[in-house]
Amino acid sequence: MYVAVIISLMTIATRATNNMVTTTVGPLAKYQFGFSNVQVGILTAVMYATTLFSTSYLNPVLVSTMRRKLFIASNGAIAILLLAFFVSSPILVWPISALAGLAFGLVMPNLITSASLVNDKRWAERLLSLYSASLSISLILGPAYESFLLTRFTYKYVFLAFIPLAVLAFILSWRVSFPNLSREVHGLSALRNKGLLASVLAITTYNVPFAAITTFLTILSIDRFRVPSDLAYFTFFPFFLTSFLTRFYMTVRPFKSLRTPMLVSVILTALGVGSVLVAPSYFVFLALMAVLGIPHGSVFPMATIMIQRATSKEERNAVNSYFLAYNNILFIVVPVAVGYLSQLMGLSLAFSILAVPVIASSVAFFSLFWRDQIMGGSSP
Repeated sequence: MYVAVIISLMTIATRATNNMVTTTVGPLAKYQFGFSNVQVGILTAVMYATTLFSTSYLNPVLVSTMRRKLFIASNGAIAILLLAFFVSSPILVWPISALAGLAFGLVMPNLITSASLVNDKRWAERLLSLYSASLSISLILGPAYESFLLTRFTYKYVFLAFIPLAVLAFILSWRVSFPNLSREVHGLSALRNKGLLASVLAITTYNVPFAAITTFLTILSIDRFRVPSDLAYFTFFPFFLTSFLTRFYMTVRPFKSLRTPMLVSVILTALGVGSVLVAPSYFVFLALMAVLGIPHGSVFPMATIMIQRATSKEERNAVNSYFLAYNNILFIVVPVAVGYLSQLMGLSLAFSILAVPVIASSVAFFSLFWRDQIMGGSSP
């Protein structure tokens, strides 16, 4: 129970801050610094590029004791960087974003690994669902808090207001468990693990559109439906509310078989993304975001469960790191691509086109893993 409380509180504090940074840097750059959509996409890509470096290169090769030290230091650095965003300029926002990405990349993989370290496999899957549910709680509270702040302040002040949460994360980081192993596996051995391939294909079905949603949802709401900035940021609320309810259900009643839940998630994602173009009003758009929140809630925990089922403790840190590194690649490529496409065809159509990679990755995933034991609940 102690482990569950620490993981939940730490995840809520860290992810609320992380989500605020990744979703607010874009509007800050566009509406206060005058960046174009392409520049916003590139700035977001820079942040995710440094996260990619820390998750794919630094975190997998470091021994557990050194990872713990950097984990704690990174949480402290995040609080300082929030203050730096507050005093930033069109030039300074670039290196500050890069450093923030680096710090977050040393935090998130270790939280996932910590959640899966218990020996009981069923309890480990429940903890992973609790971790995911805590992510969703943070993604409800964070946007609600930011929406309130934006009724009174500009985007810069939002960074300042999240410093207390970052400080809480720094305090809790000293209590997060790390594996006590003499040897851990990384490199090609981890890259060849079938759990990594399954999780990568599974998360592609959702994180392609989610990368665009994170960067451009607020901008799309303002530009298309002409809503004020505080209401535009509220668009995240129904999305993360249904995500949380899905993950809470998975915590209370974990899925043994992942086949039907994955199939339903893919169908909802393709339909939701494809419908963005034809949403006739802001309220219909909110309903679509609520629908898209369901697969957002289900796919990520299912992907981490696939990793847990297919890996040993010695492999898990590296596989989790490579899994998150792949997510960061998506968050580098997709915002730049959507930003560029939006210049050619508009943001709504650029969003709807994302249904194509969703369907393609879904076909590949189900072709390879529909009958695999990791989909049915067996563990090696």
